Amino acid sequence: MPGFELFGAQEREQLNDVLDSGVLMRYGFDGNRNGHWKAKELEKALEERMQVNHAQLLSSGTAALTVALACAKVGAGDEVILPTFTFVASFEAVLSVGAIPILVDVDDTLTLDPLAVEKAITEKTKVIMPVHMCGSMADLAPLQALCKKHELILLEDACQAIGGSYDGKPLGSYGDLGCFSFDYVKTITCGEGGALVTNNKEYYVRADQFSDHGHDHIGSNRGAEGHPILGYNYRISELHAAVGLAQIGRLDDFIASQKNNYSVLRSALEQIPEITFRRVPAKGEENYSFLSFFMPDENLARKTVEALADNGLDGCFYWYDNNWHYYRKWEHLKDLKSLVGLSKEIREGVPNYNLSNFTKSDHWIGRNISCLIKLGWSEEEVQQRANKMVEIIKSQLS
Repeated sequence: MPGFELFGAQEREQLNDVLDSGVLMRYGFDGNRNGHWKAKELEKALEERMQVNHAQLLSSGTAALTVALACAKVGAGDEVILPTFTFVASFEAVLSVGAIPILVDVDDTLTLDPLAVEKAITEKTKVIMPVHMCGSMADLAPLQALCKKHELILLEDACQAIGGSYDGKPLGSYGDLGCFSFDYVKTITCGEGGALVTNNKEYYVRADQFSDHGHDHIGSNRGAEGHPILGYNYRISELHAAVGLAQIGRLDDFIASQKNNYSVLRSALEQIPEITFRRVPAKGEENYSFLSFFMPDENLARKTVEALADNGLDGCFYWYDNNWHYYRKWEHLKDLKSLVGLSKEIREGVPNYNLSNFTKSDHWIGRNISCLIKLGWSEEEVQQRANKMVEIIKSQLS
């Protein structure tokens, strides 16, 4: 999956442009740049690729989620519905703006169950945040319908799913706001970085300001810019943007490679009648960064992922026991442990997740194994891996 597997001449060329100018900051220093504006160029490329009017680069995917919530004026006491299976950054971003993360069950898509979402909506709900984990998406049409019915914001956390699509639209562009991560192990990388995309100009203007200490970026003299709002520093550097600019030009090649390798593994595993595969919604196409399948029960899933690792097949994940991605190990959220004082709204509003019943999520995540799809595998390596996986899984089922 990671773009870092295939660093090459394109990335070096873009980086050298920045180093030759000596301007590492995305704003200002116009006379020294030699015409190079890597962050602006990458934002333009994202707008074209994601078929949106506006893109704002940020310092990380977490920053993108935080800025997205802030620019939509989500704040103290507002509730944001998100899945039990995600990365901790999703709920950390919610907490950072003073809002309340409301966890609900996932279904066989490994993403938000629309029925669970509908039951969780209250008068305090402001955002539904589907998280497109491991390269595939939720049933976005029913989630969008819920947003329209209840006048809510649909915020897509597409940090793991760039290159996928739903109903003909790139993931991230279907909702009111979409967020991406470009960290070191994402499909395309900036080393560190992220982005927010939207068709809402008001959201974009706020995001542009909020991410740079409230600067309005009007005029050519940075020192004379206005500060219409309070903001923070979520800027990306020109060096990081330069890497991303090269990588987004290679995204189609990366996705094609992932799809090929995914298809070889999937075709092999389809020979095993006891396993089933993650459901991709009928209108969607995943980005093929992971092959996710279900074993008949939790015990077999545990034994199988251990056997895969013992036989040298790295990159196969059992999220049920993972402390970054599944609610069971999120003690810091369950017990509200923080180095800073959390607001009254948060402390009184967050449900007691130590007592919550997420057996529906457990049913799916407890039986799931997700295998990372690498870009650098040769045809021979992919086929050997497929044969070995079939052999190991069959041995666990016998």
